[in-house]
Amino acid sequence: MSCRKRCKREIFKFAQYLFRLVTGTLNTDSVEDELELSTVRHRPEGLEQLEARTRFSRKELQILYRGFKNECPSGIVNEETFKDIYAQFFPQGESSTYAHFLFNAFDTDHNGSLSFEDFVMGLSILLRGTIQEKLNWAFNLYDINKDGYITKEEMLDIMKAIYDMMGKCTYPILKEETPRQHVEVFFQKMDKNKDGVVTIDEFIDCCQNDENIMRSMHLFENVL
Repeated sequence: MSCRKRCKREIFKFAQYLFRLVTGTLNTDSVEDELELSTVRHRPEGLEQLEARTRFSRKELQILYRGFKNECPSGIVNEETFKDIYAQFFPQGESSTYAHFLFNAFDTDHNGSLSFEDFVMGLSILLRGTIQEKLNWAFNLYDINKDGYITKEEMLDIMKAIYDMMGKCTYPILKEETPRQHVEVFFQKMDKNKDGVVTIDEFIDCCQNDENIMRSMHLFENVL
């Protein structure tokens, strides 16, 4: 099997894991098995540096890296590859837009590619971060233009992207106006001063007072 094919195979597995993690549909019993083969990278930082920058132990980092280090040591994921990967898992819908948003959330240095370090840093927050760190990450996902505010339009874009990706898998079939209705409900709760945008403080305050959100924030702690 060529290096390119091996890389794509491993990225496919990671993309499936990542989507299930972010959307809360991950079966935590199989997390370690999936993570063993679920990373892609370039020349990575030393384990000591990554251990210092994340909440993963040296052994956990070795598990994360082991699946592909001997198969494709120069692997880098660009946005188009990331979109192709997601399309494989959601053939019934259109996943390109959601994959774009998710890619940008992980591409924190905005260089157009994702490395092993990018994935590990993101996973460290999602799996082991504090509530504040996880909510900051989620806010960054919704803050599409990175101006420090979430608008209704940005939240609607994310919602539509998720529904488009799920396609015909939703039951009952969602009406066209459903995403906008959900956004209106969220904004009514989050936009405390009614200025038409949600700040990071409003977002965090609302989420911290929502039992369902808090429960999901704790779900993936210590799964490795």
